Amino acid sequence: MKEHVTYENFGMNVFDDRVMRERLPKDTYKSLRKVIDQNLPLDPSLAEVVANAMKDWAISRGATHYTHWFQPLNGCTAEKHESFLSPNKDGGAIMEFSGKMLTQGESDASSFPSGGLRATFEARGYTMWDPTSPAFLKEDKSGVTLCIPTAFCSYTGEALDEKTPLLRSGRALNTQALRILRLFGDHMVTRVSANVGVEQEYFLIDLDDYKARMDLMLTGRTLFGAKPPKCQEMDDYYFAMLDERIASFMKELDEELWKMGVSAKTKHNEAAPCQHELAPIFSVDNIAADQNQLIMETMHKVAQRYNLACLLHEKPFQYVNGSGKHNNWSISTDTGVNLLEPGKNPYDNAKFLVFLCAVIKAVDTHAGLLRASTASAGNDHRLGAGEAPPAIISMFLGEEILAVIKNIAKNRENNPSDNRILDFGVETLPRVSADSNDRNRTSPFAFTGNKFEFRMLGSSMSVSWTNTVLNLTVAQALDEFATMLEVSTDFDATIKEIITTTYQQHKRIFFDGNGYSQEWVEEAARRGLPNLTDTVSCAAALIDPKTTELFEHYGVYTNGELHAKYQVMLETYMKNRMIEANTMVYMVQRQLYPAAVNYARDLMQTQQCFANFDMADSGVMEKVSHIRSLLLDSDRTVAFLKEKMQQVKGASPTLKQAEICAQEMLPIMEQLRRIWDEMETITSKQYWPFPDYFEMLFGRD
Repeated sequence: MKEHVTYENFGMNVFDDRVMRERLPKDTYKSLRKVIDQNLPLDPSLAEVVANAMKDWAISRGATHYTHWFQPLNGCTAEKHESFLSPNKDGGAIMEFSGKMLTQGESDASSFPSGGLRATFEARGYTMWDPTSPAFLKEDKSGVTLCIPTAFCSYTGEALDEKTPLLRSGRALNTQALRILRLFGDHMVTRVSANVGVEQEYFLIDLDDYKARMDLMLTGRTLFGAKPPKCQEMDDYYFAMLDERIASFMKELDEELWKMGVSAKTKHNEAAPCQHELAPIFSVDNIAADQNQLIMETMHKVAQRYNLACLLHEKPFQYVNGSGKHNNWSISTDTGVNLLEPGKNPYDNAKFLVFLCAVIKAVDTHAGLLRASTASAGNDHRLGAGEAPPAIISMFLGEEILAVIKNIAKNRENNPSDNRILDFGVETLPRVSADSNDRNRTSPFAFTGNKFEFRMLGSSMSVSWTNTVLNLTVAQALDEFATMLEVSTDFDATIKEIITTTYQQHKRIFFDGNGYSQEWVEEAARRGLPNLTDTVSCAAALIDPKTTELFEHYGVYTNGELHAKYQVMLETYMKNRMIEANTMVYMVQRQLYPAAVNYARDLMQTQQCFANFDMADSGVMEKVSHIRSLLLDSDRTVAFLKEKMQQVKGASPTLKQAEICAQEMLPIMEQLRRIWDEMETITSKQYWPFPDYFEMLFGRD
């Protein structure tokens, strides 16, 4: 019988603080806590003791293998399993795990995306234990494996992963935030961290339907598919009662995640049919990024147990909402203070206003870079509709907070409104205190009370890169503010200057209207806000001299690492588009074309029967003519697509390849889809070679 997981065994498979206190010698535990809390170097002798305790704990939980679990630049996680088993001289074996095994591993760096940092003949790469993210156990049919979160770098020391830059950016944020706090007289705080809560959207469809669709299996999205009679027009799926099979999946998913210390909190149906959402409780950014990867991995694994496929592509289906991640970001101290908490009267909360101004300045100054941190081939299809924000970076503060900043900047008295009480006109219903601001679902970067919600990330993406950019750009703004305050002779006047200057220089980014409207696109252009609608146009932000200077100054990326990330970004986009194009050609030639021809042949035989009985033409030949016309259009479009694919292969550099894909090849692919989506609407269902939208979105048992 399956083990029932309750709150009492939450984190049972995590080598967390509770386990370390129990299993490590007291001095070792204290030393390790200092390493984690104060970012101190790890002593090899300390690692030896920790490794032995970690091994004994893992074995006691049934583990036979361990792996260095890391996040290369392909957006996924990677792991190589090593046995604890070590033969001894008498023919037996012992279970061994040394400090070196814990702290350092080796992987083939040239087999992962490296953007030119590693060539095929330069294979060596290293994984290095990250003690700030706790080790955990994975349980499945293959057994129990100890997973050790690690960073991944090349033989020459360049970062080849998402974790290393995120850790570096956290160090920069901590340094600059502490400077500000010290200026406010706060000497109790020893560490400041970004806290992140990631809302994860996803689709679930029948596994059999998934396996019957080559496009879903190879690209994650449907490359063909006509609009069904109903999509989400009735708004009847959002928060609807959970289907029993889906509820069972969600229950088991929660239990799997809870055992690994992931505080999965919220689960519900999303707006589109077959779409759902999971949200955990906030964690420190590095741990939140690791846990979001675990959430995605576990979703795929648990879904298959219920004969379901989990789709994490940003736009697996046209005509309905896509899926994203809502990256809720705040800054907190190790004493438990949220530095983005306005308090009862934000007008008098100078510390809050300084940190708020740092975020405003960062987001506007580096809007292109922040947009680039969310760019992918999949997300290009999602942004701009269906509850996804537009590609234009704007900020929503709400009336109250924006009024505070504006009034200070304009030397006006602030008139804080009392809490607004909502009276629903029904005596038995409680009176509710309204929030200080509404929510704007079209805003990419919205203040939601004591945090910012960045809604632009795609559902399949790692959150590490985006939070690296957020941490670093805010750290740069805090650095500038701290420098001003440190030399100031009038502290209060300088704070007012910071607020006033921030408002005057960055007010263009404030927008509380409909982000989907054409009027906003035009207004944003007048304000000088960038509108980077696709991945290729975003990529340039990574190698902008301003970006290079920013990352190098704070030691987060070297110039070489940034150019490598730029190269990987373009290569990934180009390869995704080429896989999609190849898949379309295959499906048309091997599946769709024969189906249409067979249907047309049978229609012609039917017409012949009508003729034999002297029946009037029933319109059958008109349909055959329509099919013939579409087939000819398809032939021409496939030929154009193949020609364009050859141009991509022959082009250089990668930027040119990506530009051809985005600007020339993608429109041809969209035209080919339109042809076959029209063909689907006139073809008898029995001839269609794979499940259609109705079957996938509404036909689930």
